[in-house]
Amino acid sequence: MTTLPETTQRKMGLVIDLDTCVGCHACVVSCKGWNTENYGAPLSDQDPYGDDPRGTFLNRVHSYEVQPLAESGMPHPAAQLIHFPKSCLHCEDAPCVTVCPTGASYKRVEDGIVLVNESDCIGCGLCAWACPYGAREMDAAEGVMKKCTLCVDRIYNDNLPEEDRVPVCVRTCPAGARHFGDLGDPESDVSKLVEERGGMDLMPEQGTKPVNQYLPPRPKDQVMAAPEAQIDVLAPLLAPVAEEPKGFIGWLDKALEKI
Repeated sequence: MTTLPETTQRKMGLVIDLDTCVGCHACVVSCKGWNTENYGAPLSDQDPYGDDPRGTFLNRVHSYEVQPLAESGMPHPAAQLIHFPKSCLHCEDAPCVTVCPTGASYKRVEDGIVLVNESDCIGCGLCAWACPYGAREMDAAEGVMKKCTLCVDRIYNDNLPEEDRVPVCVRTCPAGARHFGDLGDPESDVSKLVEERGGMDLMPEQGTKPVNQYLPPRPKDQVMAAPEAQIDVLAPLLAPVAEEPKGFIGWLDKALEKI
């Protein structure tokens, strides 16, 4: 079985803002593209245009309708749609590593990233059974386990512009919902963000100590006024700017009246 390092020099990981994520799947598409075209063996698809399409993805987005709890004596708040991106969390106490019989799964000392040496993977699937987050996927074409690498081929690549030396999902996210950095450094931007917003571990009861953190969605303001008392925010934009149209608009208005 594979052993974990006692400590790592850094704890590189993601901070995902559930309040900002819009569920556009740009991170999913960019991850699939980058890891198919650049790193390791391609992420295969089976019957992609058939009746039962399947494929290997290192990042997925799930959407849930959540019903917030009502305060005592208050009307029940409206349900919220939460988009939940999920990938490997690069846990400090990663069970996927310790069950690997060949040492193919390992955690790096220098940055804490959990990787798979595909040449040593025998496709036994033990790591997928051990992962409580369902973050590992067996590639049907290659017969080996695949997982998020935090784009190790990008973040240390001096041939890329500095702004591109982040995971491709972070670089692509149009809503700025994904952040990358050293969560072992309390002075890093990601650590400060977690402190300010109350970042959370996913399923802390599992004891895996995930490095990736989630920022909780903020409660949405509920307008409980009567319908006649609510203000239509579009009304000022729809109101005419002048009582009598002038210029070309005035001429067009009169011409249309004669039709």
